[in-house]
Amino acid sequence: MTTGTVRRLPVENGVSGWEAISRRPFPLRKLEGALSADWLVIGAGFAGLSAARRLQALRPDEKIVLVDAGEIGKGTSGRNSGFMIDVPHNLSASEYSSGGAEATRVEMAQNRFAIAFAKDAAQDYGMSRETFDPAGKINAAATGRGMKLNANFGQSLKAAGEKHLFLDAQEMRELTGSGYYLGGLYTPGTVLIQPADYVRQFAAGLSGKIDIFERSPVTSLIRKDGRWIASSPSGSVTAAKVILGVNGHIDDFGHFGGRLMHIFAYASMTAGFPAGAFGSSVSGRDRWALLPADAMGATIRKITTNGVSRIVIRTKYTYETKVAVGERRMARMKEEHRRSFDARFPELAQVGFEHSWAGRLCLSRNHAPAFGEVEEGLFSACCENGLGTVKSTLAGIMAADLATGTMSPELSRYMDHPAPSRIPPEPFAWLGINGVIRLQELRAGREG
Repeated sequence: MTTGTVRRLPVENGVSGWEAISRRPFPLRKLEGALSADWLVIGAGFAGLSAARRLQALRPDEKIVLVDAGEIGKGTSGRNSGFMIDVPHNLSASEYSSGGAEATRVEMAQNRFAIAFAKDAAQDYGMSRETFDPAGKINAAATGRGMKLNANFGQSLKAAGEKHLFLDAQEMRELTGSGYYLGGLYTPGTVLIQPADYVRQFAAGLSGKIDIFERSPVTSLIRKDGRWIASSPSGSVTAAKVILGVNGHIDDFGHFGGRLMHIFAYASMTAGFPAGAFGSSVSGRDRWALLPADAMGATIRKITTNGVSRIVIRTKYTYETKVAVGERRMARMKEEHRRSFDARFPELAQVGFEHSWAGRLCLSRNHAPAFGEVEEGLFSACCENGLGTVKSTLAGIMAADLATGTMSPELSRYMDHPAPSRIPPEPFAWLGINGVIRLQELRAGREG
């Protein structure tokens, strides 16, 4: 069969704080009229941008078009917490898992391959340290169980010969200003990004070499006479080959149906406050980044730009069959964020949240990507399994290599995985997955 009408389009749930404090570095263009190209990339997130950059390097003389349904930086890629993580973690297992020595070695090599690609792009496109910062991250523990998880994770890292450093409660207090944490585990290989700035500056760097169109949702994608025709409300693109970098929306294009879980993650960002206004004993140093020792806990970052500090908290998840989240759900999650934030920073109770939002993750039960040539000339680089900054970057590169016939050891290893396994039919999936999420959040306790 060929892909036909696209079933659903992306929806923005709340205003991402990252996007709100970001600026566009290039003008917006909408797709108008009928275009012809050698390559069409659909989706201008981590996967699509990476695929376009890789295609431009491999086929510099061929015409590449990149289209996105919304505005770059406003979609899912501008809504995550901004961790490009090199050491493996398994979100759906609620623990950071090595998965065995060989699996660990392969996954770390893949993650670092993607991070190196992103670093080259950051250098080429002039990204600042505020946008792309190789500062590492800390797994923060607030409970005895969290401390045990960190200890086990440290043992896995030691066995793999990976650098890491344990922090005690006093060191965590000096870093964050909070006495909430019992300890932490630092790993140096993570890059911290301002996600909206990153994707916007990445797109700006590509814009002189390829055609980028925004607010141009692909509403149908059909194959005719050996070429693909992607139609949007005011234009179309005909191309020999197409790469889909649309993450969980791949099933709305008619592929991997019944195999992907769409998980909403929720976040809030405080209003800006003058750096040092409350003293380092209240909110710590100007910049720090914490992942929870239990992956179902709270991810927290403090950023400081031009003398203004903000703190971002992400916690709570839901599995949904729809792409939009209701106002009541958003309000309830904001309340949960407030409780979690106040428990950590009681002296910042007067600092309100300026932005709250939700973003969609795509997971598969067996942690496999939705990758490959799904129809002739149509390639999928989707389902990032909770680590979109790195996994989607890698998938975009690999899709470009596969589509151009550029074989490499990296591509061979990446393709050595099963297809995403099936999930139960509805409503059993909704009941079961949300039940598991609730149990994991209860088990996380004070980590959340």
